[in-house]
Amino acid sequence: MTGAPTATDRAGAFVHPALFYRSEGEYLAGTVPFVRAGLESGEPVAVAVPGERLRLIEAELGADAAEVRLLDMREAGRNPGRILPGVLHAFADAHRPGRRVRIIGEPVWAGRTPDEYPACAQHEALINLAFRGREATILCPYDAVRLDERALADAHATHPVVIPAGTDEWRESAAYAPEQVVAHRNEPLPPAPDAPVLGFAAPTLPLARHVATAEGARHGLAGTRLADLALVVAELTTNSVVHGGGSGELRVWAEGGRVLCEVRDRGRLTDPLAGRRPASRDQRGGRGLLLVNLVADLVRVHTGETGTTIRCWFDG
Repeated sequence: MTGAPTATDRAGAFVHPALFYRSEGEYLAGTVPFVRAGLESGEPVAVAVPGERLRLIEAELGADAAEVRLLDMREAGRNPGRILPGVLHAFADAHRPGRRVRIIGEPVWAGRTPDEYPACAQHEALINLAFRGREATILCPYDAVRLDERALADAHATHPVVIPAGTDEWRESAAYAPEQVVAHRNEPLPPAPDAPVLGFAAPTLPLARHVATAEGARHGLAGTRLADLALVVAELTTNSVVHGGGSGELRVWAEGGRVLCEVRDRGRLTDPLAGRRPASRDQRGGRGLLLVNLVADLVRVHTGETGTTIRCWFDG
């Protein structure tokens, strides 16, 4: 059963099942026993799902909900690139090494925008790499009614175990191929509008930050959000100078009520987990893209033979 120990859910193994559901009843039948089984076995348990689903689980758990870390994924996982370091690793790493943790994470829901979805699929694929060898079970629910065929197919490709809707059977996924999903979702970004392009190099990094901040303010960002834009631009442009061939191009524009910034350079990202690993306490450097993921509302990356483009979205 979903909430009970299985041959797949064994000590020393990372387990990553996709739970398909068609109704609130199936959702609760697949998630609540999973939570209670973890509590009964002494495992720390977290639930990170969209707020309306979170309230269903919390109500069904009753007093047991006080023993569970509850997170609204619409907030904590607004940027899919933030989920690994800021939600999953943050919870797992808070407990002693070797102690199994149990997490429900629902990063894909009906209403995710076309800009957000590719980053969601990459996130689900990269969980397998990030948690390889960890004592953790991460259950990912998928709405089999409201999600499109692309999302359901990607769920089978990014999860080694699937639980079909209306059942409690854990089955190996015959379509499991996370590396293919990571590669396929490394999509060229839609063309930017005719926003001014600022070329930059080491001597002009301060100018790039100044121009970006001025453009962000002109498009309505203020206070903390404007400071976040300045931080992101500083990190991305510095990374371009240090790792991306010494120079790059910066654009800032407004679209759909949000402010976007984009940095292009000649570098190539070869580490699929860049920006998705939590920084260790003694780590020197390597925090730039992590900070970008933690601060921006959405981050999309395309990298290839000719260079890398990183685009970030900010709500006002």
